[in-house]
Amino acid sequence: MNREQKNTAIALLTEKLNSNNVLYIADISALDAEKTSSLRRMCNSKNVKLHMVKNTLLKKAMEQANGNYEGLYDVLKGNSSILFAEVGNAPGKIIKEFRKKNDKPVLKGAYIDEAVFIGDNQLETLANLKSREELIGDIVMLLQSPAKNVISGLLSGKNKIAGLVKTLQDRAN
Repeated sequence: MNREQKNTAIALLTEKLNSNNVLYIADISALDAEKTSSLRRMCNSKNVKLHMVKNTLLKKAMEQANGNYEGLYDVLKGNSSILFAEVGNAPGKIIKEFRKKNDKPVLKGAYIDEAVFIGDNQLETLANLKSREELIGDIVMLLQSPAKNVISGLLSGKNKIAGLVKTLQDRAN
């Protein structure tokens, strides 16, 4: 790879880093072509992009990108693949699912909305992260719950209240 090709690769990686808030770095070495293709298909079905990358080029792209990727510099050793996604937990779920039948990929690190996660021991946490839409849905449900309880209480008690009023009215007569 000559200098011009490297600069082009760095520019493309920088552009991808700037346009994505979710980046996972994983080691998929030792996967044969069939398993790698299977992983790629799984990623494509979940709208996750998987790319092989040179660590030095990725580090230079990270240095030029808008985010603060310094925490990930130490994991850029050995074989590295990057997974870009729109949803923070999607690559984590894919890795977790794929590892039910394989030893790899091994999570090296992740960058999600300015938060850095280092090490394979973070995989469970990352896979269980809720997406923005899931969090908004949870908040809406929590906000609706008290109002629903009040309304259902009023609706279920309307017959009792009417009965009490009628009884009190009859006693007064």
